[in-house]
Amino acid sequence: MATLPFVALAEYRDAEARDANDFPVRPLPPRHWQDDDDLTPRGKLKFRTVWISDTHLGTSGCNAELLHDFLHSIKPETLYLVGDIIDGWRLKRGWYWPPRHNDIIRRVLKLANKGTRVVYIPGNHDEALRDYTGLAFGGVEVLAEAIHTTADGRRLLVLHGDEFDGVVLYARWLAFLGDVGYSALLRLNVHFNAVRRRLGLPYWSLSAYIKHRVKNAVSFISRFEEVVAHAARERGVDGVVCGHIHSAEIREFDGITYMNDGDWVESCTALVEHADGRIEILDWAERTRMRRPEPVEIPVAGAELAPA
Repeated sequence: MATLPFVALAEYRDAEARDANDFPVRPLPPRHWQDDDDLTPRGKLKFRTVWISDTHLGTSGCNAELLHDFLHSIKPETLYLVGDIIDGWRLKRGWYWPPRHNDIIRRVLKLANKGTRVVYIPGNHDEALRDYTGLAFGGVEVLAEAIHTTADGRRLLVLHGDEFDGVVLYARWLAFLGDVGYSALLRLNVHFNAVRRRLGLPYWSLSAYIKHRVKNAVSFISRFEEVVAHAARERGVDGVVCGHIHSAEIREFDGITYMNDGDWVESCTALVEHADGRIEILDWAERTRMRRPEPVEIPVAGAELAPA
């Protein structure tokens, strides 16, 4: 699994010229935080910083089309890949690597080549890359964690978050067992959304809906957020950005800002920092739904139109 960055780098160099023209830039609808200064001349969204995690490349649960669309629609100064980008756990059980997953890695490498600082912080599913911390591949830095300073001067600890998951630390066999069950739920989610697409309906995460209605899962998420915020306070920073639990959130804990960028198997979210230091959750699945053209009702010939 650790050889994948080298393979993708070689493929990127061969395909760079073709890749520049194979994905047309589509106009994006205005949002409440977007003005002309937020767009590049080619219509890409400009951000000071973007954080994404838990893409789980190498699994059928990865929403590769939405992720590819997102990466082609942004131009950040810094991109943090906050762990579980490549799912080594699943790849060990069986190889799954469709062409679109290669496209995503090529896109990340191209962002790095075009001036974006790209920082990869491995998680528990891509822990093999922790052996390469301090190195860089194709312009992508591999770090165990990072301290990010926002435009308004706040210092944020950036890490994956599995360090605070007691199940992963102290009962690894139970974590793998839970991963098998979660994989089954994600496979169900894939088939569920395939049916929705045939019916002309947008993406909707069945797995996230079920997870957020299970009492124990909600309790775990709440406790996880508190523990991570406490650790950030002990490190003397103003906030923390993590992933791991697939639950996008921005919360305050006694003066510490806890931020989770979500995932790309359920919610399809990212954290983005604007030029003035504001940070918010960007829900790309919702943005894609807003971008869908509205259906046009064509009157039947000879029918009278109702008065306005």
